[in-house]
Amino acid sequence: MGESIVVLVTASSTDEAVRLAEAVVGEQLAACVNVVPGVRSIYRWQGEVCNEAEVLLVIKSTRAAYPALEKQLVELHSYDVPEVIALPIDRGSPQYLAWLAGQVDID
Repeated sequence: MGESIVVLVTASSTDEAVRLAEAVVGEQLAACVNVVPGVRSIYRWQGEVCNEAEVLLVIKSTRAAYPALEKQLVELHSYDVPEVIALPIDRGSPQYLAWLAGQVDID
């Protein structure tokens, strides 16, 4: 179970989020991506506080696939510095985690 991860990424729009999700699942860098609209992000950028509507991607992948997944996300993302944060999955349904691992293929 320690090899499964959740990667959080924010995007500027649903269209961008879907494009990113389809790319990483299509390349088998992720097993599944949830696209969650309606996120409000408040952050500091270039010395100013920003308050923006964003879309959250919840990406399920593996630790081994992370370097390629991060590279793909950064290359395709519209932001200069996209949020790409990986969190370990400590526990989960064994059947789901086996399915997840089986969907991710890094050559």
